Amino acid sequence: MKKASVVVFGAGSWGTALAMQAARVAEQNDHVAHLNGRDETAMRAMQVDRENERYLPGIRFPDALRIAITFDEAVAAIADDTLALVSVPSHAFRQTLEALRDAREGHLPGGLAWATKGLELSTGRMTHDVAADVFDSSSVPMGVLSGPSFALEVARNLPTSITAASQDPDYAVAMARAFTTDRFRVYTVSDIVGVEIGGAVKNVIAIAAGFSDGAGFGANTRAALINRGLREMLRLGRALGARDDTFQGLACMGDLVLTCTDDLSRNRRFGRAIASGETPEQAAAEIGQAVEGVHAARAVHQKAQALGIDMPITQAVYDVVHGGVAPERAMQRLMARPPGEESS
Repeated sequence: MKKASVVVFGAGSWGTALAMQAARVAEQNDHVAHLNGRDETAMRAMQVDRENERYLPGIRFPDALRIAITFDEAVAAIADDTLALVSVPSHAFRQTLEALRDAREGHLPGGLAWATKGLELSTGRMTHDVAADVFDSSSVPMGVLSGPSFALEVARNLPTSITAASQDPDYAVAMARAFTTDRFRVYTVSDIVGVEIGGAVKNVIAIAAGFSDGAGFGANTRAALINRGLREMLRLGRALGARDDTFQGLACMGDLVLTCTDDLSRNRRFGRAIASGETPEQAAAEIGQAVEGVHAARAVHQKAQALGIDMPITQAVYDVVHGGVAPERAMQRLMARPPGEESS
């Protein structure tokens, strides 16, 4: 049996795309990658059809990708040097880690990585804090993969660059090597806080960009939202100890621009749908996948309030999605704010 270089837990669009990318790398080394999701019926279909018909229809899996129908089967594929990658919505992140910890008795010598973006809604904790709650970070190397990367394009093997962030520089390199090919470049950084803030806040700003585009406000407004949204990221990042230069990188500025400007972004489509008159519930149902910005809007808003940080765009999205304010009214409030220093 060939050794698993990466085992991915979470078979949504992003988890599947990352498993496909890991399989491309594994195949070069005569290894395999494994993919597992919570719906066993769907996993059986993927095993037979060799594609994720729901999320990435028509894109065939690489030969080196193995489908683990059950969670136990996926856990059994983890060897001492296998990287375990969790790619689930933020609200399922802790539960998935706890199941993995219990199944492995806390041992993951090959390390734990995640591609989950957002904050834990019930506590406001960042994903690396949740991971440290569940696993002993002194014995399990940990890190996050993030950056401007639509799952559909990664699955199609289109050129993409992302970031691997870990406080352990050797593990950041190991993460990068597990996914890097001549079509997929992974840069490494140590600022896991900044990378995670970028991944959470960019989804909120993308909803605001969707409001603006859906209302027909034009390119000027979108550009202003992107720029001022980046400033909100930076304010929150400074308060939480992130490095300023991280916010100019792929996981912050790069992902923000991508998510705010293309209709492959679920968060942008969600904002456009609300601007067209749909309720948040109707918009989410129409998209049919997790819209992380909905949860992030509440969690980031609460975090900003607790820290006393001014994040007006985040406030506007929170007011619309969770407070029933009309998008046009929320945007008017943003424009009616008194003049201020651009650097503030």
